[in-house]
Amino acid sequence: MEEKRFVVALFGLAVALVAGFVAYRFVAPLTVAVFLYYSTRRFYHRIERFRLPPRVRAVVSLSVIGVPLIGLVSYTLVLLILEARQFIDEYPVADTIGAEDSVIGDLAELSNPTMDELISAYRSGQFDPLIDLVSEQASLLASTASGLALNLLITVVVTYYLLIDGSKFHDWLLTFDDDAIVREYLETADDELEAVLYGNLLNVIAISIIAVVTYLGYNAAAPAAVEIPYPTLAGALTGVASLIPVIGMKIVYVPIAAAMSIPVALDGEVALLAYVAGFLAVAIVVVDTIPDIVLRPYFSGETTHVGLLMLAYIFGPVVFGFHGLFLAPIILVLALTFADTALLRLLGVEPDPGPEIPDGQRRLDEF
Repeated sequence: MEEKRFVVALFGLAVALVAGFVAYRFVAPLTVAVFLYYSTRRFYHRIERFRLPPRVRAVVSLSVIGVPLIGLVSYTLVLLILEARQFIDEYPVADTIGAEDSVIGDLAELSNPTMDELISAYRSGQFDPLIDLVSEQASLLASTASGLALNLLITVVVTYYLLIDGSKFHDWLLTFDDDAIVREYLETADDELEAVLYGNLLNVIAISIIAVVTYLGYNAAAPAAVEIPYPTLAGALTGVASLIPVIGMKIVYVPIAAAMSIPVALDGEVALLAYVAGFLAVAIVVVDTIPDIVLRPYFSGETTHVGLLMLAYIFGPVVFGFHGLFLAPIILVLALTFADTALLRLLGVEPDPGPEIPDGQRRLDEF
């Protein structure tokens, strides 16, 4: 009997090692999937009142996050392409870099190409340098695109099934309960992870709204020469950038200020730089500082210390890479929850039950 149990345990260990290796290879999309799960789970449960099937609710919940994000990224790429094309049309880029016969020089001649002009340019060989460049980098481009597609597919599938079957997995973990320690730890960690990661989503939405309103208000008061280009898009990107530690929103509004300042300075209209300075001051105070002081404590969870959470956001990308931005807060919440619940019980110390309730006094949830 003991030999059979040993063989079963050995087989289970081997399976666990293989599963752990696979999870390690795909730790980035799995981490993002956990982040999306806790970010959308509350919304997933709230739309249950419409009596939608679980699969439909999961698709709707993912669409609320995924569709706007994909639209934002696509819109940004289109604008970058249009702005780059306009820049090439307005400024002698090919002449500046001495590339009259290069790819840029050939493409610069096609400022407003028609279909016939494109066919003619292809037949004359104008696209040959570009085709050769793409052919040389085909393997790199293919591996990068396939890797991104695979990671995106894993993220979507794992998040989808976590929303549908997350409660079953939670109940399965509770079958290993030992003197209520495991149950208390898992339920506390689960609630705190939802509070912290859902708070990240709320923080992004709140800062995006504040940034959009601030940028539109600035454009209403500023001259046309120093207006913010695409203020709605810039505000949305500012909210997304708030997830990045330390520099955060500065990677959006500082380049915007630089983009407004350079043409004005080159034209000699130095007086207009006062508006740019005012924009920077408003962005730092209204968009960056005040929301970070006022909103972040409310969106940082119920028990997790705000300072430790900020350090997790800082050290996570340094230690784990970009996905550490999501992984480090998860590890921090799991560690702090373990210290507050299970560790005390394992050391034989009963947690403080809190102030005693006088006889005859009722709790608020009893009404």
